Amino acid sequence: MKKIAALGLAGILTAASTAAIAVEPEDAINYRQGAFSAMAWHFGTMGAMVKGKMDYDAEDFSRRAEIVAQLSKLPMEGFIPGSYTGETDALPAIEQEWDKFEGGMNTLIENTAVLAEVAKSGDMDQIKPAFGEVGKTCKGCHDNFKD
Repeated sequence: MKKIAALGLAGILTAASTAAIAVEPEDAINYRQGAFSAMAWHFGTMGAMVKGKMDYDAEDFSRRAEIVAQLSKLPMEGFIPGSYTGETDALPAIEQEWDKFEGGMNTLIENTAVLAEVAKSGDMDQIKPAFGEVGKTCKGCHDNFKD
């Protein structure tokens, strides 16, 4: 009897956990847009420093670069089937060219990690090219996968 009760409980818990991970497309859109917005918040300030529109603060820049590197790992989870229509600029081409899209996102993760590492040096001559590579990576995905 205990075995049957345990199996029944396991079945209920499995069903409950499966229901808990079901994600609606709108939630996925909001999740990834939130991650990208947070990245843009920090990247914009970093860009102002790189372009000389804002005083360069090595400590602040490095902190922001580390945040962007961590945030870059988040958006992929929000790109689920059915989440390319509605309140999103993401194109259905993402699903059709998933490997290319995923490669671009992995490159973003790699390039932001490099930027975070280089930013620790405080040397703008090293930071500018690394910052530029992150920008190119963003642009590549935007050009191919964003309306």
